Amino acid sequence: MAGLSRRGLLSVSAALCALCAPALAADGYFLNGYGPRQKALGGAGVADSRDAMSLSINPAGLVDLPRELQLGVTALIVNRGYSTTGQPLVVAPGDVRSGRPVFPIPHDAYSAPIDGDSAWGTASYANGGINTAYDFGHYRAPAGGPYGGGFAGVDLEQNFTTAGYARKFGAISIGVAPTLAVQMLNVQGLKSFSAYSSSPDHLSDNGYDWSVGGGIRAGLQWRITEQLRFGLAGSTPMYMTAFRKYSGLLADGGRLDIPATVIAGLAYDVVPDVTVMADWRHIFYSGVPTLHNSSFPLRLNSFGSPNGVGYDWQDTNSASFGVEWRATPGLALRAGYHYSTNPIPSRAASFNVLTPVINMHNVSGGFSYAVTKNSTIDFSAIYAFKNNTRGIEALPQTAQNPYGAYNPNATVNLWLQGLELTIGWTYKFDPDDHSFIPRLDRL
Repeated sequence: MAGLSRRGLLSVSAALCALCAPALAADGYFLNGYGPRQKALGGAGVADSRDAMSLSINPAGLVDLPRELQLGVTALIVNRGYSTTGQPLVVAPGDVRSGRPVFPIPHDAYSAPIDGDSAWGTASYANGGINTAYDFGHYRAPAGGPYGGGFAGVDLEQNFTTAGYARKFGAISIGVAPTLAVQMLNVQGLKSFSAYSSSPDHLSDNGYDWSVGGGIRAGLQWRITEQLRFGLAGSTPMYMTAFRKYSGLLADGGRLDIPATVIAGLAYDVVPDVTVMADWRHIFYSGVPTLHNSSFPLRLNSFGSPNGVGYDWQDTNSASFGVEWRATPGLALRAGYHYSTNPIPSRAASFNVLTPVINMHNVSGGFSYAVTKNSTIDFSAIYAFKNNTRGIEALPQTAQNPYGAYNPNATVNLWLQGLELTIGWTYKFDPDDHSFIPRLDRL
């Protein structure tokens, strides 16, 4: 029981640490994978589960795993910002780069067979969410910063803690994983938009606020032949409590649910030691009013109002391709590619200066190396090519423009590029080892 408590404490600790770090995302603010194996494969693997972190993508894969423990951390090195051309009237002009370029995000997972046909597991992982930090430079009246409200930025972070159960029915495995979600949000530099808020005191610069909620992830895996497997998984929306401190910014009085997702894919063993994978994923940003509602025109008192103004994000579709070569019993080599559609349309560029999540093309690679019979070191690297969205500056409602307007004399260009480096450790328990934590003599 003491070991179980330690493992629970480990998951909670990793969850709290993950709430301290933003991320380089791949599909909007969702990462393209969780854990070094998924990341190295470009996010593919819904049909091919080989480590405990696979619970984060498809809980059905738990039945194919031994009892193992995984720990790891990702270092995110992110460059993002915006630039303007012409004569902008709302956004501060110039080539403006966000600060805070390097962050860590930990993860952990545990899997355990129950019998020959069922298994359970736990995992803690995170979407880094959104993070920007613009200083007082690139002055816009009255107080500097991108929007004239001084130092500006958004820090949105999301953590998921899940427990899953899976069972095998012949060639088909089915799994379910109830998930607890926690969000943290801090918004600064938007006080110049007070007239456009339904509650100006809850618009900006109120420090961090928390939101909790949850949903369910479920999935299946079908072994069509000995070489070919099909996987399907999805998550319900994560229904979250409102951010009360930002009820004058986010639609519906501070609501920011986490959108539903669906993933489908195939895995094929070209030869026994080489597997190729291809996945497709859809994220339903259209189901979250704060993210999907139109950002134009920005009317008086519209921030925070019922079905109020949003970020104008669109649903994303992405494709992941990965290949894994298990070169020796102790060495696996991996490579991947990930492509995602852009959630931010050009018409919403000026409103998304604080949220430039426009990452489309990623290449990745990595390896696993067994340092002992029980312990494996895992590594992955992802490079996100620079991507941008350019649009004409949008102007809010004024007495001169009661329906809002676009500024034909200025454009706003959002951009993002970056690097992810992930290192992990996997410990596989021996069949005769019934301890709750790894034994020092077998590390």
